[in-house]
Amino acid sequence: MKNYLEFEKEVKSLEDNLEASKNPFDKDGISEVDTVKIKKIQEEINEKLDGIYSNLNSWQKTLVARHEDRPRANFYVSKIVSDFTQLSGDRFFGEDRSIIAGLGFIENKSVLVLAQEKGEDLNSRLDRNFGMMRPEGYRKCIRLMSLADRFGIPVISFIDTPGAYPGIGAEQRGQAGAIAASIERCMSLKVPNISIIIGEGGSGGAIALASSNKVIMLEHSIYSVISPEGCASILWRDPSKSLEAAEAMKLTANNLMKLGIVDEVIKEPLGGAHRDNEKVAEDVKKSILDNLKNFENFTGEQIYNQRKAKFLKIGRDQGFRGTSQEGDKSLSYSDRSIFKLIKDKKAVLIGAASLILLAIILMF
Repeated sequence: MKNYLEFEKEVKSLEDNLEASKNPFDKDGISEVDTVKIKKIQEEINEKLDGIYSNLNSWQKTLVARHEDRPRANFYVSKIVSDFTQLSGDRFFGEDRSIIAGLGFIENKSVLVLAQEKGEDLNSRLDRNFGMMRPEGYRKCIRLMSLADRFGIPVISFIDTPGAYPGIGAEQRGQAGAIAASIERCMSLKVPNISIIIGEGGSGGAIALASSNKVIMLEHSIYSVISPEGCASILWRDPSKSLEAAEAMKLTANNLMKLGIVDEVIKEPLGGAHRDNEKVAEDVKKSILDNLKNFENFTGEQIYNQRKAKFLKIGRDQGFRGTSQEGDKSLSYSDRSIFKLIKDKKAVLIGAASLILLAIILMF
């Protein structure tokens, strides 16, 4: 049974009509199916979907990212990764079922897969804790990323979480420290790591695994420091202002692409990923392979520097110089504008002297 969002009511009505038209049985028994009518209804559905999905606001995109039928991480792993061997436990406390982790192959390329899994029905969602990882989940990822780094295996992360689990037990076991350590481990890898945001990318729970060489988003996924409802509750004390919060937060794929937060946006099938799971899985696989190929001739140091420069560049127009350019001055700001002259004391002194000389000449 399909699930529909509030703004898809007209689509639901058309699809109900389509299913009725395909049924060869009516009140008079078996009848001939009207293929012309079916084709016309399907065209109307496509036209309606195109009109709706090409004009979604940020809050509507948030709802699509959380859609009941949207393909989950487990689906992508099963479709993209072959010979997958799941690995469990953090070697300190226990296993976290909200994260699927293990080794496998993508087109004969060995990869480590880290996939945040929300679950597909009530029982599996409870089992997976709705995709909210606990400290042991992050520690498991750190352990496996260290293993992948040692053996030169790329890391592929599928991000889909409302955020890290905020329970008191998680806090007592060091949730904040585990997230920070996971970010540090991601940033220090000498192998390429690629993150694909397939649904929700919420807060530090997502960033802990998405601090990658390449951050990729599906067209109708979201990536933000807090949920729109949470933002509205804090700023306006009113969760109903979620639309305003979502618009202000710039959490959609296109907005984040413009801001340089993400590196690529994968276009979804008409009506969202949930309407053609197979197609979106093929596109995600192609993107992963293309990005892995780009890093084939990179050394471990170059991979590390590319990732570091990518994140340091966020919010700065010119970015930072790499170590190959300035040696130890790897974090110096590369400013090509006229303001660079102001930083040069010699240039300032010469300029000041020139102004004084010009003033004296004008006086006489």
